[in-house]
Amino acid sequence: MAEIDLKTIARARRRSYERSRRRVRYALLFLALALLANALIGENGLTALWQSRRQYAQLQGEMERLRVETARLREEARRLREDPSAIEAYARSELGLIRPGERVIVVAPAPRQPVH
Repeated sequence: MAEIDLKTIARARRRSYERSRRRVRYALLFLALALLANALIGENGLTALWQSRRQYAQLQGEMERLRVETARLREEARRLREDPSAIEAYARSELGLIRPGERVIVVAPAPRQPVH
C-alpha cells in the first residue's frame, strides 16, 4: 500500500509539474504574440516605419520641387533687377501697363448662340 501511495504521489507531482510547464509555455506564447503584434502594428512598429518612409519620400519630392521653384524665382528676380526689357515685359503682362501713345484693343469672345 505504501508503494501505491508513493506512485500515486509521484504521478500527481509529475502532472502538477507538467501543468505548470504547460501554463508557462502558454504564457510565453502569449507574450511572444503580444510582442510580435506590437512590433508589427504598434506605435513604433513596422507599419509606422513604412508610413514614415512614404512621408519622407513625399517630403523629399516636395523639397526638390521647391528648390527648382526657388532657382526659377531667383533667376526672375535677377532679370528684373538687371534687364530693362524684362521689367517692361512684366509691366505689360502682369500690370497691364502700356507706353504713351499706344492703344489697347480688347477682343471679346463672340456671344454664344443658344442651341435649339
